[in-house]
Amino acid sequence: MAFSDHTSLSHLDERGHLRMVDVTEKSPTIREARAEGKIKMGQDVLEAIIKGETVKGNVLEAARIAGIMGAKKTWELIPLCHQLALTSINVEFEIEWDPPAIAIRSTVRATDKTGVEMEALTAVAIAALAIYDMCKALDKTMTIDQIRLVYKSGGKSGTFKRPSVPRTGGDES
Repeated sequence: MAFSDHTSLSHLDERGHLRMVDVTEKSPTIREARAEGKIKMGQDVLEAIIKGETVKGNVLEAARIAGIMGAKKTWELIPLCHQLALTSINVEFEIEWDPPAIAIRSTVRATDKTGVEMEALTAVAIAALAIYDMCKALDKTMTIDQIRLVYKSGGKSGTFKRPSVPRTGGDES
């Protein structure tokens, strides 16, 4: 297998083999990442979640805990991720009615040698999966999508802010 530009991929060595990036010599800095995504569902399911009428209990609080736990376990789930001492994990939800969906947003912080982007993304993904699991008896057609990094700061690459995309109620890119 040929790697024409493996030097730009930090997880590849000079022979193109996978490796964990060596951050030994890096200095810890304050790192923050924010991610978002959503789970779309039928209006009846959304109403059941809001009214607390699902069989499995408080969907959003269970999903919040799942998202927090997912962020903490990112290093166990994603190959080559470093185990980080996360100092803050926040998972929030916003109800959307047209079309019916729950927007999920996470913010993760640490003072460490590498970024927390994967932890923020994992928090959103796991929270969405928990919502799906708790409501699948009501709607197996729920869709999880638009999971993306929206902000990151700290480290050598500096700050990233995703350009704003106007909300249209439909799919965003």
